Amino acid sequence: MYIGNSLQGNSVVRFVLNDKKVNTLSLDMINELYTELKAIDKIEKIRSVVIAHNGKSFSAGHELKELTTESGSEKHNEIFNTCGDMMNFIRNMKVPVIAEVNGTAAAAGLQLVASCDVVVAGKSSKFLVPGQKLGLFCSTPGIALVRAVPRKVAMDMLLTAQPIDAEAALRAGLVSRLVDDDQVKFEALKVAEQIGQFSRSVTALGKAFFYTQAELSTTEAYRYGSRVMVGNLKLKDCQEGISAFIGKRQPEFEHSNDLVEEMKKN
Repeated sequence: MYIGNSLQGNSVVRFVLNDKKVNTLSLDMINELYTELKAIDKIEKIRSVVIAHNGKSFSAGHELKELTTESGSEKHNEIFNTCGDMMNFIRNMKVPVIAEVNGTAAAAGLQLVASCDVVVAGKSSKFLVPGQKLGLFCSTPGIALVRAVPRKVAMDMLLTAQPIDAEAALRAGLVSRLVDDDQVKFEALKVAEQIGQFSRSVTALGKAFFYTQAELSTTEAYRYGSRVMVGNLKLKDCQEGISAFIGKRQPEFEHSNDLVEEMKKN
């Protein structure tokens, strides 16, 4: 097993990358994590996922021994296609995925971090795409990176292969929250618990809309957003939340996609 997992409370699953000291994303590890994520996304009681790590490295990236000529182009294609599919799946999951980084995230490891919805990092963490040093440009890690940070920052990192520290990552938008190293796990679980208070169905709707609208023009995004908001209002959980707020009580969410009766006819 390359990945340990545990249920934190009733609604949070925490995966721990645990392969040697640097947690290389070998094809086996990618497949294992991908399988686990697909299974978790189907469990209704789960509200969020945390991806953490053992050791000083969140992940050093792909296993270089699998990228030699001897492995062959067919194996290389399988590695990059499977990895890309997994990164895309994280974005398309119904539940938010939180990266818990307390060390170095490099190459495909940084790609995994950048693909997560929220990133909590320790102050000593480092982030880099060092492919240039090996003669293998970090093209696929750059896909996730440029969608998380400004282009000039991404190109600087990709072209120079130099790391940025956690403060720079926070300023660039790669990191969501920065805390002392000994507080990273607690802060990540705090984020997960905050998310867990809300409706799973509404969270899923909001996550899907967020990533879709980001690729639209502003005009198209507002048109699409209006339709999504109207649809959101038809959910029982939404009307329960509004009623609870008006009545000054705590909402009791069903976490379902059920519609309110009076709006089903519209």
